[in-house]
Amino acid sequence: MHCHQNMMTASAQLCLLAYLTLTLGLTLGLGPNKNMGFTFLLPAGSTECFYQRTAMNDSMEVEYQVIAGSGLDVGFILLSPTGHRLVSDFRRSDGIHMVDPTVDGDYRLCFDNNFSKMSEKMVFFEVVINNQNSKNGGQDDWLETVTSDSMVDYKMEDIRARMDSVHRHLEKSHQVQAMLRAFEARDRYLLEDNLWRVSFWSCVNLSVMLTVAVVQIYTLRRLFVNTKQVRT
Repeated sequence: MHCHQNMMTASAQLCLLAYLTLTLGLTLGLGPNKNMGFTFLLPAGSTECFYQRTAMNDSMEVEYQVIAGSGLDVGFILLSPTGHRLVSDFRRSDGIHMVDPTVDGDYRLCFDNNFSKMSEKMVFFEVVINNQNSKNGGQDDWLETVTSDSMVDYKMEDIRARMDSVHRHLEKSHQVQAMLRAFEARDRYLLEDNLWRVSFWSCVNLSVMLTVAVVQIYTLRRLFVNTKQVRT
């Protein structure tokens, strides 16, 4: 009977641990960080602006990358909700900027291609919002499900610390993978552009070489042709 009770207690502990892990995982999955990535085509001689709403005392990270277009460069301006210019990049191929803390309102992200009158650009950018206000809010709700510390052998704070660490690493991995995809797209564009240039000039050089060879053969044949007619 005692053995049966120990088995029931162990099963209950495992079920509770699984429930707490699932609850914490769902809470972190809907956690405070918000990621937004976007790829768009910036026409020649134009400016495109995007707006991102933030709350007070959040942190915002903006990362952009030009993946296609002549020169692989754009201008970038980041304006605060009050209209103050926070960042100003001119003809850059990539950039990373952090705003910490933020204020309540809409931040404006503008990409400028006015200096290029002929070539359009393809731009990828990502915005990461870290909501500081909700870090200590929703994630503490899962602790209310614990009725007694003696029900499990694991420390709840250790589980939460580990899950927070896993969540941060997953978000960082997502950002790195997005940027790697942008780098891959840019490298593919450069490879295709260079391949076209190499093929074009190779054809030109081959045509010149064939033309020179034909002219040389014709000139040599003319040197050995006897133009005088022999009368008998």
